[in-house]
Amino acid sequence: MIQTTFVSPELQRSPVRDNRRVVARTSGRTHGPVTRLVSPSDIGELIKPFVFVDHFDMVPKQGSLFPMHPHSGIATLTVLLSGDLRYEDTTGAAGTLSGGSIEWMRAGGGVWHDASPSSDAPFRGYQVWVALQPELESGPAHSQYLPPAAVPAIGPARLVLGCHAGARSPVDSPAGINLLHVRLGGGQHWRYTPPTGQDVAWVHVDRGVLRVAGERLKNELAVFNSNDGDLKFEAEGDVEFVLGSAVKHPHSLVLGYYSVHTSADALRRGEAEIARIGRRLRNEGRIPPAMGGNLVRSFS
Repeated sequence: MIQTTFVSPELQRSPVRDNRRVVARTSGRTHGPVTRLVSPSDIGELIKPFVFVDHFDMVPKQGSLFPMHPHSGIATLTVLLSGDLRYEDTTGAAGTLSGGSIEWMRAGGGVWHDASPSSDAPFRGYQVWVALQPELESGPAHSQYLPPAAVPAIGPARLVLGCHAGARSPVDSPAGINLLHVRLGGGQHWRYTPPTGQDVAWVHVDRGVLRVAGERLKNELAVFNSNDGDLKFEAEGDVEFVLGSAVKHPHSLVLGYYSVHTSADALRRGEAEIARIGRRLRNEGRIPPAMGGNLVRSFS
């Protein structure tokens, strides 16, 4: 279980538009180079559609970090801050991305993909799982791989997903979800106004120390109260962080080992499809014999 600090429920809503408060904060749980910050059984329930958030920071060695593996029902987002990423997926896409790039994979009814370092350059960034609405969770898989130049910049912020300040990300993500990557210099201030209705909001500080909502954050993820009011950030020295906001995902989360759906029936279909693709990959010699069979397991 991720160690998380929560505040009292009465602070989780505020009628004052620009009065935001932190209602939960965590440093996550680290396994090797990856720190799990959010999972569906804890903070993911507060900030869904963001249901998993992992942060990775490593000097690559031989072997894959995220070898070929399946998903269904969700979209996965990789925000690569530094390093080189080799990717491949069963929609037919393959290639390499450099630091500053974005990988967006809408798994839909089922897909397998591989995303791993392709050089020995320091490898740092995030992987985020986004829960999808019923009309998308079982649809065709779709992937996008964007180089740094394709990511819009608005002042100190890079717009990874959604719309902000008149700009729109080229990522074909569902409406009502924003994610930004922000760099501030020492003493700089920055204000973020979420689009109307996006009352889910969180931030993770990747580098430096950030002041927001009366709190001082370093190497932590913080969740804000349900309110689409402004967020006012101040940097103590140089700071780098990611910020997510969204309309609350209204559906229950039905979990498999590699999948998140909105119903048990959709999960069964998704698990069956990724098992079918897995058997083909195994027969082609692209995954080990132990993979590609029955993948139906549940998160604890």
